[in-house]
Amino acid sequence: MTTAAAPIVEEAETIDPASAEGTSAEEGATEQTAQGEPEEPVEAIEVSQDFVEGVGEQSETAGAFLGSLQSVAFELGDMRISLLDVLLVIGVIALVLTAAWMATRISRGLIQRISKFDSTQKLLAEKLSTIAIWALAFLIGIDMLGIDLTALAFFGGAFGLAIGFGLQKTFGNLISGILLLLDKSIKPGDVISVTDQAGNEAVGQIRKIGIRAISVITRDQTEHLIPNENLMINQVVNWSYSSKEVRVRAPVGVSYDSDLELVTRLLYKAADDTERVLKHPKPRVNLMEFGDNSVNFELRFWIQDPEGGLANIRSNVYMRVWELFKQNDVEIPFPQRDLHLRSSKQLDQIVELMAAGKLDAG
Repeated sequence: MTTAAAPIVEEAETIDPASAEGTSAEEGATEQTAQGEPEEPVEAIEVSQDFVEGVGEQSETAGAFLGSLQSVAFELGDMRISLLDVLLVIGVIALVLTAAWMATRISRGLIQRISKFDSTQKLLAEKLSTIAIWALAFLIGIDMLGIDLTALAFFGGAFGLAIGFGLQKTFGNLISGILLLLDKSIKPGDVISVTDQAGNEAVGQIRKIGIRAISVITRDQTEHLIPNENLMINQVVNWSYSSKEVRVRAPVGVSYDSDLELVTRLLYKAADDTERVLKHPKPRVNLMEFGDNSVNFELRFWIQDPEGGLANIRSNVYMRVWELFKQNDVEIPFPQRDLHLRSSKQLDQIVELMAAGKLDAG
């Protein structure tokens, strides 16, 4: 019995023409995107569109006006900056600056009420709180505007160079001022020596310590602005660092014919009769040396208000010393020189000629 083999028929795949066209279109679009189709610029202020939509829901007129402002724009790289973005930035900056200024005033008032802090600690707390408030205000402003910090990478290089070169001294003086307040080596009210450009030294009182420099006012009402960094690097004479008591020296010379015990008593009396001179510590009179023309004393006395001046208190003591010396016939000598001429034939001849000339003239 013979069985015939059934023919094997392979089914051909059926392709839908519409589907084929759709696939080809998708592949073409993908290839076009891969080839670098230009992308739309990114909005510099992300919240501007949300702001326009929110205002438009409340008022169509206001929304249309804001939309017209948003349509006026220019492109900078991949960013699109509109007129509305500029106005929003200005408004947010004004709002943040006003809020930061008010917060700074409030924080200063609260710090001044803290009785446990001294003046230096209060000043340091004010500076730190001011820095914190302005840093927080900057971050809040960035968050309110919705600015992506990566979008500012275009300005990163120039901003870094500005800080590295232009603001280097400013940040150095800021940190130096904070360090000076931390170790309390320089504080408002201290009396320090100030040297001007001509090399003349004067004593002045620190009026305030700012972000960049300290203000020192002298007795002649000249105000010196000294960078904080200079006080950290250079040597500074602080007359009131640990105590405001300052010893002043007044050298005095008297003749060799004077009664030295009387001179000592008169110098003590001159110090006691002068205002601003402290009774404790007591003044001290020292005999320093036997000089060429005088016996040299030094009157040393103490004051506790160096901001009132050093030259004027020394002048007052000298005036009283002069009065007491005059009343008690104590002589203050001045330099004298005796000249001795050696005898010689030439000198004798000159003297004879001079004498003869005078005789002839007579």
